[in-house]
Amino acid sequence: MGDMPGMSAAPAATLPLFAGLFAMWAIMMVAMMLPSAAPAILLYERVGQQTSASTEGRAQVVPAYVFASGYLISWTAFSAAAALLQLWLSSLDLVSTAAMKLTPAPAIALLLIAAGLYELSPWKRACLSLCRSPAQYFSRHWRPGIGGALRLGIMHGVTCIGCCWMLMLLLFVGGVMNLGWIALLAAVALVQKLAPWGPAASRLLGFGLMIAGVTVLGLHWMLPGTL
Repeated sequence: MGDMPGMSAAPAATLPLFAGLFAMWAIMMVAMMLPSAAPAILLYERVGQQTSASTEGRAQVVPAYVFASGYLISWTAFSAAAALLQLWLSSLDLVSTAAMKLTPAPAIALLLIAAGLYELSPWKRACLSLCRSPAQYFSRHWRPGIGGALRLGIMHGVTCIGCCWMLMLLLFVGGVMNLGWIALLAAVALVQKLAPWGPAASRLLGFGLMIAGVTVLGLHWMLPGTL
């Protein structure tokens, strides 16, 4: 953090600011991502009960909240990274303090285009496929006990981050504290993970984001001052 412009001068003031931003991002990530993880959490509970029944109780039944805790640990780590990113962008005067969103039109356009490209990438497809079909993923990585449940939850959370991290960074476009924008992005993640046509929606969103980014960039160049 000391290498970031504007942060080395007042480290004592920066730490409370980071703590506040981290808490804000962590609460948002829990509210946005936990609903889409509910099917995987319920599946973990059913698999654990079936495993215990098949072994006549010899296998320890680990509560589903342990798996969910691992999932949230991954998103908590993402929240810390997002808070640091926001601090850095603010130090460069790229994110407004009041609205908590990107202000330069070229930065908005580049983020939209990058998010669109990622929606069409093989990494997005692979992570989305794992998020949509957790049963096969669980069967490959299942480990007994509390440690196994926590590990599996963290791994599932990392996969989910691989699927949705660019969507979450779009909060910088509509405003990090814009409740309508937050609800929209949460709904997009939910549809992609749970709806039968989720993969198609992801591809359509990718093209839409790129078109939006190019449009913002074009308007900025042709009509300077309007964006």
